[in-house]
Amino acid sequence: MRSTITARGQTVIPAEIRNRFNLNPSERLEWVIEGHAIRVFPVKSDPIAAFRGRGKGGSTTRLIADRQEETTPS
Repeated sequence: MRSTITARGQTVIPAEIRNRFNLNPSERLEWVIEGHAIRVFPVKSDPIAAFRGRGKGGSTTRLIADRQEETTPS
């Protein structure tokens, strides 16, 4: 699947991807650079709920600390 980037830096997420991952308007995406590749991840509105059950303990505490660092002004 392909999409085009507009002059304003916008692009369209193909319908097949939106449907498969249940993406709706106003949802957030995270863009990650890995070497010469770009990966895009949907970001759930409640990151704690999205992350729950994925770690082996202490992960929620680390996630909360990371989110607080991101939102704390320098």
